[in-house]
Amino acid sequence: MKADAVLLDVDGTIWDTTPLVAEAWSKALAAEGYERRVTAEELKGLFGKPMNVIADEMLPELTAEERYRLMDVCTEYEEKALEENERDISYPGVVATIKKLSEKIPVCIVSNCQSGYIELAMDKLGITEYIADTECYGDTGKYKAENIRLVMERNGFRKPVYVGDILGDEEAAHAAGIAFIHAAYGFGSAKEPEAVIGSFPELLETVSLLP
Repeated sequence: MKADAVLLDVDGTIWDTTPLVAEAWSKALAAEGYERRVTAEELKGLFGKPMNVIADEMLPELTAEERYRLMDVCTEYEEKALEENERDISYPGVVATIKKLSEKIPVCIVSNCQSGYIELAMDKLGITEYIADTECYGDTGKYKAENIRLVMERNGFRKPVYVGDILGDEEAAHAAGIAFIHAAYGFGSAKEPEAVIGSFPELLETVSLLP
């Protein structure tokens, strides 16, 4: 597949934080007086969606104001847990592949996550210097398709590809007018991806730079 940049999703594509985050969110809710146990499997069905949508789906019985407040508390506990974590939670070959990929094509990250999450992921994985640009819902208030277009416009990309693991990623990529590569090892499924990878290192064989 010919492209002039590779845009990456985070959760379910480059790493799996769900066990850590499930524990952190459960602690956050308990600290706020809610005995609501969050599970890793539950998060796999929620991750990839904008943070407001996650809050709406996870805590529908609460008022919008309260569930968004609680989501802010959850993300604070999440960031602390991730910062303190010393285990490698990236998928096999992610770090080495990003380093090699960045030598031949720009690599960017676009996510529906909160502000600071991409930076935290890059720092923990040691890949900051290999990432050409980033964008997320928390910084712009825009959904993934719009943020993909923002990254394309400011970098002059004509034909990037987006790599993600869920149907929402595919829909966002196609809405932005670009090809989608499904990370089949991640959290979800796809309908009509332009390519499928069973492991992250397969990107090196799947994507080549436009002439």
